[in-house]
Amino acid sequence: MKRVLFWFLLLALALPTAAFANSIDFSNLGGTLNGSNAGLSLGGSTLIVAKGPNILLTGDLGTVSFSTGALSGGSLAMGGTFAAGGTFTITGNGTSGIPNGVIFNGTFSGPVTWSMITLANGTHNYTLTGALTGTWFNGTPVVGASVQLTLNTGLGFFNGSATLSSGNTEITGNGLPLTVVPEPASITLFGTGLLSLVGMMRRKLKR
Repeated sequence: MKRVLFWFLLLALALPTAAFANSIDFSNLGGTLNGSNAGLSLGGSTLIVAKGPNILLTGDLGTVSFSTGALSGGSLAMGGTFAAGGTFTITGNGTSGIPNGVIFNGTFSGPVTWSMITLANGTHNYTLTGALTGTWFNGTPVVGASVQLTLNTGLGFFNGSATLSSGNTEITGNGLPLTVVPEPASITLFGTGLLSLVGMMRRKLKR
């Protein structure tokens, strides 16, 4: 019985911190990456994973889309650099308690790296990497970073359009809620109720 009381107490103390996280990882799959010297843009990519220290959501959770600034060096075919700016948006669809609407709205905070990788068989992949700054859905200022990988373009080079293979984006900030959770006051009230329940159980054991 003492073990049960211990776990009740531990749960009550953990609840206020379990609802919030300092870093959330998002994974996206598919979509079409279009590009020209004016910039790259992604549309139609599905948000499939949202992971924090205390939560893991998977499935069709929403969408990821972005656009970069203009090409500032290099080339679309061989790799280069795009200017800061553009947009980066992560949108939830309400599945499993994830917000129904824009979760993160931001922009590339620095130059965006566009790298070509030549594999041993002579075919090519491309990766896009950039730092982010923006706003969480509750108004909290946040920062982040994203890496997006194209599907293999074969022996040819990127010619303005490619299917995205996958992407990963990490958003970091102070106290980021991910799912729709009780307000802090409600959490505290629930924790207080659990502590009261523990006290009642202890009194009964002493009788």
